[in-house]
Amino acid sequence: MVNKDTIFALEKRANQLRQHIIKMICAAASGHPGGSLSAADIITVLYFHQMQHDPKKPTWQDRDRFVMSKGHAAPVLYAALAEAGYFSVEYLKTLRRLGSSLQGHIDMLSLPGIEMSTGSLGQGLSAANGMALAGRLDKKDYQVYCLMGDGECQEGQIWEAAMTSSHYKLDNLTAIVDHNKHQIDGKVEDIKNLNPFGDKWKAFGWHVISCNGHKIADLISAFEKAKATKGKPTVIIADTVKGKGVAFMEERPLDFHGKAPTKDEESAALSQLCQIEVPKK
Repeated sequence: MVNKDTIFALEKRANQLRQHIIKMICAAASGHPGGSLSAADIITVLYFHQMQHDPKKPTWQDRDRFVMSKGHAAPVLYAALAEAGYFSVEYLKTLRRLGSSLQGHIDMLSLPGIEMSTGSLGQGLSAANGMALAGRLDKKDYQVYCLMGDGECQEGQIWEAAMTSSHYKLDNLTAIVDHNKHQIDGKVEDIKNLNPFGDKWKAFGWHVISCNGHKIADLISAFEKAKATKGKPTVIIADTVKGKGVAFMEERPLDFHGKAPTKDEESAALSQLCQIEVPKK
């Protein structure tokens, strides 16, 4: 059982990541706020509680690996890496500027802490499989985590990779689906319905965990169960809200898939996030 102080600290950290997301996307006047905000709690639990990593030794061989398959949600990963100490928080304001390492989609050659270049959807789980297989061959006990979008799971390569994960019984691999139920063209269920989503993963030989993707305690529990599962890979289907934390973005998820807020919207968003008083429970 995780204590209340730890949960409270992680909730505050997630809120800080959300503020960074708004600020850097508005500074760039470009980016993807909706899917970055929906993943903030997931990324917070991974980088500040679950994963073994060291910003002073980003190529440490025994580190846990993270693959951001939904590469357009780069802002939330950049925010986490900066807060973790991989580079200066001040550098976040250079998002998408010419010459900046903070590209619109993440590049493993540009920044410490980036394990895989992503942006073309559907490819991250395949890369994560390779890392998990390498860990087994090298007799390492590191874990590999791969975050995907639910719309991304319409891609055929995801399911080819899912078969591979199961075939090789990659129990050092955990996939997470940011299940915010919207993609650029509309609701996921209207574009290409994934249901019964959990049953599909089970049919492909995966251990399936469903949880509230905005409840820190639920996420911690899900990751602990995934790590304890042996003989098969685990997928965590995290139920989330696109634009989480900013009311007008939550209400208009399609408007903020890949569009930066205006100056007035930036002020309103930051006002909401700065006023959030995360209670101890």
